[in-house]
Amino acid sequence: MPAFTLYGSRGSTNTDRVRLTLAEGGFTDYEFVLLNLQKGEQKSEEHMKRHPWGKIPAVTFPEGFALYESRAICKYLSRKYSFPLLPPASDLEAAALFDQAQSAEMLYFAEPAGRIGFEKFAKKFMGLPPDDAVVSDALQAVDMFFDVADRLLQHNDYMAGNDFTLADIYYIPLIQRLFACGYGDVILSRKSVSAWWDRCVNRPAIQNMLAADNEAAAAARK
Repeated sequence: MPAFTLYGSRGSTNTDRVRLTLAEGGFTDYEFVLLNLQKGEQKSEEHMKRHPWGKIPAVTFPEGFALYESRAICKYLSRKYSFPLLPPASDLEAAALFDQAQSAEMLYFAEPAGRIGFEKFAKKFMGLPPDDAVVSDALQAVDMFFDVADRLLQHNDYMAGNDFTLADIYYIPLIQRLFACGYGDVILSRKSVSAWWDRCVNRPAIQNMLAADNEAAAAARK
């Protein structure tokens, strides 16, 4: 029996946060159940018991424990299986800097980047045109965020200090989505941000997962 079941979808940035965490932790003893979002399977009565807002991802354990929200899942799994992706709780300053970095990612990056992804990526599959005013406003916010991040990354290798942590993993799916939407320049045009991005995505476990996903997507299009 697998250690737990992850419910999500390939291409879901929230699901991919969890999958990247598991890849970086070298953990494979789990079942990945794909939900068809276009068919609304995330809103099924069964799944609403796992996630009361009918979203993904969610995880369930054989003993009955269940958890939803990608960042909460990533932190729980990292602690439960001792992935080296969190500062030790005994280092109060490092733990505080991690919490600070996580908060900045959620409030100042993920919200506007998510709006861009929805308008330019998700709406395409819904047969709807993007709202260019929303995209423009969100892109301005993302630009402002990375202007600040570029200055901070002149002094640190990673978002929460000099160690790679979950705070860096959290960015990867939405930055991948920005590249897919044609906005990779927000990363590549900033020297320190671009160097940080290279350090993140060139990690072997992350490279392997992203390459496997690209192969699966290419096969699905045939």
